Amino acid sequence: MKFRPFGKHGFNCSEIGFGAWAIGGSWGAQADADSLAALNRALDLGVNFIDTAAGYGNGRSERLIGQVLRERAEAGRQERVFVATKTPPAPGNWPPSPYDLAEERYSEDYLRKDIAERCANLGTDKIDLLQLHTWTRAWNRNPTPFKVLRQLQSEGKVGLIGISTPEHDQNSVIDLMRGGWVDSVQVIYNIFEQEPAAELLDVAKECGVGIIVRVAFDEGVLTGKFTKDTKFAADDFRSNYFAGDRLTRAVNRAEGVRKELDGSGYTMAQAALKFVLAHPAVSTVIPGIRNVAQAEANCGVSDLPDMSPELLKRLQKHNWRRAFWYNGK
Repeated sequence: MKFRPFGKHGFNCSEIGFGAWAIGGSWGAQADADSLAALNRALDLGVNFIDTAAGYGNGRSERLIGQVLRERAEAGRQERVFVATKTPPAPGNWPPSPYDLAEERYSEDYLRKDIAERCANLGTDKIDLLQLHTWTRAWNRNPTPFKVLRQLQSEGKVGLIGISTPEHDQNSVIDLMRGGWVDSVQVIYNIFEQEPAAELLDVAKECGVGIIVRVAFDEGVLTGKFTKDTKFAADDFRSNYFAGDRLTRAVNRAEGVRKELDGSGYTMAQAALKFVLAHPAVSTVIPGIRNVAQAEANCGVSDLPDMSPELLKRLQKHNWRRAFWYNGK
């Protein structure tokens, strides 16, 4: 496992992290025994960065992580595992409307209570990295929630402060980085979604902001394992993500990536992770891991040769603008 600086914050994180959404739920059936085994195997392979959230199974993901870390400590493991979690806004629009008020969706009272719950689930008295789970550009001029979080940071309740980008306005966090409000940003970046490379990633590098990349596999299609006939369970969020003609279109696009990789020595999943890691601003990528086999496959990518500039350039041509004005998703 290779390690990278987490921005300017004096912490070297595993370049492959553990994305813990699936072990909480919403990705079809998931046994806790598989989740616990996956977590332990990933940590044994050098992972020292785990990302979770309040919304991943209503705290289920956090509780499983807390259990594993507690059991490993009791067994005498001497390891430092950095756990990032996320606080959602109070109930309302997702993402927040431009007319919502930051002090209502992320009030001080709400943040304090939510962070206490995050700590209880994880079995800690301090969150390593607390991220706001979404945002709206409308709040950038007066980012009240981050003022509250800086106060909580000074009180020792949280270590670092971050934000997870709103899917359709990721660049809304650039002003927050430049203003010094965030220590990290969690961003969607993959072979299809390359917009962060236009400005966001470079600004993060300039400002010393840690970058956590999510959705590197575009919810699985960039692993090459889906076909146009793939079916998802009713409780799997991908049944909506790939609704209508989206799966067929995504599979067709993924086939173009597969052809690009002929002779490269990479599988599609390996190339998806190596593409993300090729950008120097990236601190860690957090593929979803829900069993031992996935832990071993994803962690093993760190030891593979870096992607060549030639292949990287060819994959950049697969940038896919899927917003409405670019012919739908």
